Amino acid sequence: MAATPQKPAAAQKPGAANPRRKVSRHRGEGQWAVGHLTPLNGNEQFKKDDDGLNVRTRIETIYSKRGFDSIDPNDLRGRMRWWGLYTQRKPGIDGGKTAILEPEELDDKYFMLRVRIDGGALTTRQLRVVGEISQEFARGTADLTDRQNVQYHWIRIEDVPAIWERLEGVGLSTVTACGDTPRVMIGSPVAGIAEDEIIDGTPALEEMKRRVLGNKAYSNLPRKFKTAISGSPVLDVVHEINDVAFVGVRHPEHGPGFDLWVGGGLSTNPKLGVRLGAWVPIEDVPDVYEGVLSIFRDYGYRRLRNRARLKFLVADWGAEKFRQVLEDEYLKRELTDGPAPEQPSQLWRDHIGVHRQKDGRFYVGFAPRVGRVDGTTLTKIADVAEAHGSGRVRTTVEQKMIILDVEESQVDSLVESLEALDLSARPSPFRRGTMACTGIEFCKLAIVETKARGASLIDELERRMPDFEEPITINLNGCPNACARIQVADIGLKGQLVLNDEGEQVEGYQVHLGGALGLEAGFGRKVRGLKVTADELPDYVERVLGRFQAERADGERFAAWVTRASEEALS
Repeated sequence: MAATPQKPAAAQKPGAANPRRKVSRHRGEGQWAVGHLTPLNGNEQFKKDDDGLNVRTRIETIYSKRGFDSIDPNDLRGRMRWWGLYTQRKPGIDGGKTAILEPEELDDKYFMLRVRIDGGALTTRQLRVVGEISQEFARGTADLTDRQNVQYHWIRIEDVPAIWERLEGVGLSTVTACGDTPRVMIGSPVAGIAEDEIIDGTPALEEMKRRVLGNKAYSNLPRKFKTAISGSPVLDVVHEINDVAFVGVRHPEHGPGFDLWVGGGLSTNPKLGVRLGAWVPIEDVPDVYEGVLSIFRDYGYRRLRNRARLKFLVADWGAEKFRQVLEDEYLKRELTDGPAPEQPSQLWRDHIGVHRQKDGRFYVGFAPRVGRVDGTTLTKIADVAEAHGSGRVRTTVEQKMIILDVEESQVDSLVESLEALDLSARPSPFRRGTMACTGIEFCKLAIVETKARGASLIDELERRMPDFEEPITINLNGCPNACARIQVADIGLKGQLVLNDEGEQVEGYQVHLGGALGLEAGFGRKVRGLKVTADELPDYVERVLGRFQAERADGERFAAWVTRASEEALS
């Protein structure tokens, strides 16, 4: 598809709504395509004043030389996100002050820096550089996210140009890793290698990246835009909660291709994506992707930030209208009707363990604790992979990793080497199924601690329930924004301050139970008044899982049991 002019007033595809259409007499939703071009809030104003991509020059030529105090506030808390930079939380500020203090009071003079890893694909050389940067510039931090990225902390603005040079020297980038932009494109971590794959989405992902990364036609969206593509029958990219997702299916007449989903997202107003009923051949995926992205840019709501995600437009329009606009105004042709995805081929969708590749070699998935690794560990993973004949690794949307291309004769030795690094390819269900967001340690939005709490919860449950073998997901989030996908977990824990038995305000969690993804996707159930202090958390989880074991029917999953369990059983 043709590139789009940069100016909002001209940001139209051929056939899109006429930008000269008469402006509504009221402010509407701030949609460019219907003439609402005047910025309606501070975020829209700073984006109009200067494209976020332009801040890189100021970082390199001014801020990195003059230091933190020289940074313009609109760059500091706005445009720098277009290059993966957020200020991190100042140490020592408790969760009760998160919503009270001004941004400048919460800001530390250090940054989180997000490295985008599209499709989770890394060479061992790239992984080693990521690890070395962590050790040299980030005090060893390097968390794996649930969108296949790596996040550093403790980054100084003075060091950012050198970090970029190192990353880009091996083909990595932080461009639009944050901000109102097309974020990292998540993909099946076993694309092109899995024996059971329906279709390899890698060529489409690479073309999507080529078209949009750093392209100012798409650098001023109403909010962030999340993308997923996978041809795996495991359904391994949480397609239901992305703005746009391409899910591998087999059309009865046309063969392998992708089913198109739009409008998913969580946060404080969660919505599951909807199918448009369209089958997309792989060669058309980039065009369709650009069409959906352009609809969001042109018709997305810009007046209120809390209604600016694509999910709200999809909810208002419905699937039929969205598909019609996509076909008529952007693609200029009809899409082919197609089938829905089949049920996931297995309960766990994370690729943990040892699996045969289509070429006869093996891949080995392994589990750090809640995505918490460090630079030294990442370089050791690169060393272990290379020592066993592999030059490729992958990150997953479950905060896990995979080593590819292992000869059968090397598998046992590789698994043992990973175990020596406390990286299990045979983890307990608790280690396998627990994830956590960044939490109050570094995040300015957080209210409670998550990473250490999640790791200690794993240890406690492994000790208390060594025979528990059912698939279970336990997701901890430090605030209501659901970065760790609490609403779609078996046990979702939303951080907040709660009262303990002595009436003191302490860290704790609101509990969501029975959420799920897959073709029976749904949001977790909140039990009235159920809140758990951080100290009580292991007792609570042990208690509810024990009741599940006692009451479940043969083969019944935790989420299904929750739907019929009494509130007493869930308390």
